[in-house]
Amino acid sequence: MKIKEILTVLEEMAPLAYAEDFDNVGLLVGDQNQEATGVLVCHDALENVIDEAISKNCNLVVCFHPILFAGLKKITGKNYVERAVIKAIRNDIAIFAIHTALDNHQQGVNKIFCDALGLKNTSILIPKQNFIRKLITFTVPENADQVRKALFTAGAGSIGNYDECSFSSTGSGTYRGNENSNPVIGEQFQTVQTNELKIEVTFEKYLESKILKALFESHIYEEVAYEIYELQNTHQNIGLGMVGSFEEAMPEEAFLQLVKDKMIAGGIRHSAFTNKKIKKVAVLGGSGSYAIKNAIMAGADAFLTADLKYHQFYEAENQLLLADIGHFESERYTKNYIVDYLRKKILNFAIILSEENTNPVKYL
Repeated sequence: MKIKEILTVLEEMAPLAYAEDFDNVGLLVGDQNQEATGVLVCHDALENVIDEAISKNCNLVVCFHPILFAGLKKITGKNYVERAVIKAIRNDIAIFAIHTALDNHQQGVNKIFCDALGLKNTSILIPKQNFIRKLITFTVPENADQVRKALFTAGAGSIGNYDECSFSSTGSGTYRGNENSNPVIGEQFQTVQTNELKIEVTFEKYLESKILKALFESHIYEEVAYEIYELQNTHQNIGLGMVGSFEEAMPEEAFLQLVKDKMIAGGIRHSAFTNKKIKKVAVLGGSGSYAIKNAIMAGADAFLTADLKYHQFYEAENQLLLADIGHFESERYTKNYIVDYLRKKILNFAIILSEENTNPVKYL
C-alpha cells in the first residue's frame, strides 16, 4: 500500500477543503508515492514522536496539529520545528496534518469533545459561511434524469439530512449553430426552439470541478449552458464548535468536576459562577475565545474552550460559565478517533496510537 492510498482515506474522514484558510493541512513532509510501512497517529509531530515512528517502523506520521504552520526560510535545526522536519526527511518519514479540516467536521474534534462529556442533541456552534454554491443548467426533458443522477453521484444536492435535492422548472430555449457546430437537435444555421428543463442543485464549493465534469459527461448538448453562484447560506453541518445538552441539569461545581475528570484536565480556569444549573453547553476544542459571543447567543449555560486571556473572562457577563480547560485537554481524544477510523477502513495494516505525551503545559 502506498502512502497516498492512506491519505485518500484520511481525506474521506475530513476533507482538506473543510480547513480554515489560515491553516496548513495535508501532506507537509515526504513522498506520497512511497510504500507505507506503518502509520503512527499523534497530536503533535515533535522530534520524540519521529523517534517513536522510527522505532515502530512507521513511515507515515498523522498529526492533528501541523508541525509546519508558518513558512520556513531556513532549516538548520535551531528549533523544535526544524529538528523534527530534518529527522523526518533523513528517515524518509512523511508527515500529514489534519487540524481544522477535522475541527470543522460534524463528526470531528468538537463532536468527540461532546461525546466525552455525554452531551446529546449536538449542533454546530459557528456554521461555515461562503461554502455553498448553486449550479443552474438547462437540458431537454429526455436528458434531465441522466444529468441529475450524475450530479447527485458527484456530490451535488445534499442539504442537511437530505440528499438528491434539486429543483426543476420548464421553459423554452433557442439556439442556432454555425458552420463548426454539431447540434443534437436541428441542423447548422437553423434556429431551433425546444422545450427545456432548468435544473438547479447546490453543492459544497470544493466539489466544483467534480460537479462540472459530471455535468459535461452526462449532458447531450455539444455546448452546455450553466451558471454557478456563491450562496450566502451557512452550512449547518460544517463549522467550528458545537452545542449540546445534558439530560439533567447539574450545579456548576459538579459540572466543572465532571469536565475535569472526563477530559483529564490538570486544572480549570473559569469565570465567576452564575448560580444557575448547567444543562446546555457549548464547546470549542483548542483556542476558542472568539466564540464566546456565539456561545452566549446559542443560549449555552457554559462554554468550554482553551487559551483564554485575563480580560476575556469578563466577556462571560454573568450570562454563562466560561471555562478554560487547556488546549491539549480539549482535543485529547482526537488522535484516538483518527486511529479508530483508520483501523476500520484499512484492515491488516499497522495503525499505531502514539504513546508520547506532547502537551507542552505542565501542572504543579
